[in-house]
Amino acid sequence: MELRAGGWWLLCAAAALASCARGDPASKSRSCSEVRQIYGAKGFSLSDVPQAEISGEHLRICPQGYTCCTSEMEENLANRSRAELETALLDSSHTLQATLAAQLRSFDDYFQHLLNDSEHTLQDSFPGAFGELYTQNAKAFRDLYAELRLYYRGANLHLEDALAEFWARLLERLFRQLHPQLLLPDDYLDCLGKQAEPLRPFGDAPRELRLRATRAFVAARSFVQGLGVAGDVVRKVAQVPLGPECSRAVMKLLYCAHCLGVPGARPCPDYCRNVLKGCLANQADLDAEWRNLLDSMVLITNKFWGPAGSDIVIGSVHLWLAEAINALLDNRDTLTAKVIQGCGNPKVNPHSSGSEEKRPRGKLALQEKPYVDMLARLVSEAKTQLRDAQDFWISLPGTLCSEKMAMSASSDDRCWNGMAKGRYLPEVMGDGLANQINNPEVEVDITKPDMTIRQQIMQLKIMTNRLRSAYNGEDADFQDASDDGSSSSGSGDGCPEDICGRRVNKKNSSSRTTLTHALPGLSEREGQKTSAAGCPQPCLALLVLLLTLLLSAARPRWR
Repeated sequence: MELRAGGWWLLCAAAALASCARGDPASKSRSCSEVRQIYGAKGFSLSDVPQAEISGEHLRICPQGYTCCTSEMEENLANRSRAELETALLDSSHTLQATLAAQLRSFDDYFQHLLNDSEHTLQDSFPGAFGELYTQNAKAFRDLYAELRLYYRGANLHLEDALAEFWARLLERLFRQLHPQLLLPDDYLDCLGKQAEPLRPFGDAPRELRLRATRAFVAARSFVQGLGVAGDVVRKVAQVPLGPECSRAVMKLLYCAHCLGVPGARPCPDYCRNVLKGCLANQADLDAEWRNLLDSMVLITNKFWGPAGSDIVIGSVHLWLAEAINALLDNRDTLTAKVIQGCGNPKVNPHSSGSEEKRPRGKLALQEKPYVDMLARLVSEAKTQLRDAQDFWISLPGTLCSEKMAMSASSDDRCWNGMAKGRYLPEVMGDGLANQINNPEVEVDITKPDMTIRQQIMQLKIMTNRLRSAYNGEDADFQDASDDGSSSSGSGDGCPEDICGRRVNKKNSSSRTTLTHALPGLSEREGQKTSAAGCPQPCLALLVLLLTLLLSAARPRWR
């Protein structure tokens, strides 16, 4: 610290001697003529610029030697320097935002295509294979895909409950269609639902779909959400205003050399870094959580591969549905006998024709449609770009100095050190707010962190936790409900007795709720279904929730 202070005394003395030595009127006129050209090129009035150097006692930012700048010029250049740094920050941020947004669109389109392709395959093949068993329940299948889309988009929807409800309702409808000669009132169907746990009418398909879909969808949606959150953080941080001390330091960095008659001197590299490390101290504090987020996103792409990977599972939902219906038809007679044994003999339907539902011809056999090449390309590009962006916040001062601040190529006696043309002696500060306590260029109050940036750090932490849960196959909103060894793991419809006994109330209370974790930047593409996504106003969220509950209560019971 003593050496650094002594160096600055020498610099100040040298600057004063240089100012006194410049007594030649022609030299003063030349210096100001260069300043006039630069000042005019920036759109300012040349009437503000003196013809020759004047005394600088009026300067409030630049060193007060002989100068070519009036007070008005200093103020104009200070405002310009602030605007130039803000523009440079926005440009760098927009580049990263564009990269993240492009990745988000690519992956979102890919996952949506998988699900859409699965639904189209179902719609094309099921009518011929299952006849009225499908056509009379087509809406149920459409609703299932709609719920899967809502879940992927970020709806606060319990996917396991939604699937359990689907299988329970489908069993009731298909059992009634397969036995039109029987009267099956609601209490008999409730008994059927309770019997489904040990009977497993749909075979292993419901359990396999539940386990695989939960992992696949939560991995896909958390990754795309991560891209959205990252872009949103960059956008909001770019809007954080620069403080007054930063504005003064940037003016001194960029334009005080012009005012002191050395417009050709570029900022010394270490001087520029210290100024911008001080200006962007809060932004650098994003680094740790930013890296955690991007590392977690790179890691979760491993869950996109293999038999249980997101690409196979999301694109193959129709396969489990076909397998389930095939299992029901194969076990139809056994199932009927056991249901009658457990629930009693139902009454005969007097209005029935007496014939049972005609058994569909054959089985539906569908093949998976892997999209390995497309996914491999997407993941490879994403990993490269995410790794390249990891040091964005701490590298920002150096990037701006080298690309936007016209920094000198080397630190020597010809660069601008903030006081004069000469070598810059102070050491470069570390990254982050705490390391700016001794910054020689920007006075930074390390006890007052920027609250907007602190909020964004918290958003990064929350999203990272969601990604880590997703990597373990868990939905962060419903971790307690996810248990592979639960009593419903072997159920034919995934609906144990304690749920089936109150499934109507369950449907009204938790199956479909507001979108509290919607994908940032995507809700406008989803339309009104996700118009409440990400809305921070509790009153709006409550209103949407109440409307949802009212609609659910008004919806007719599906039987």
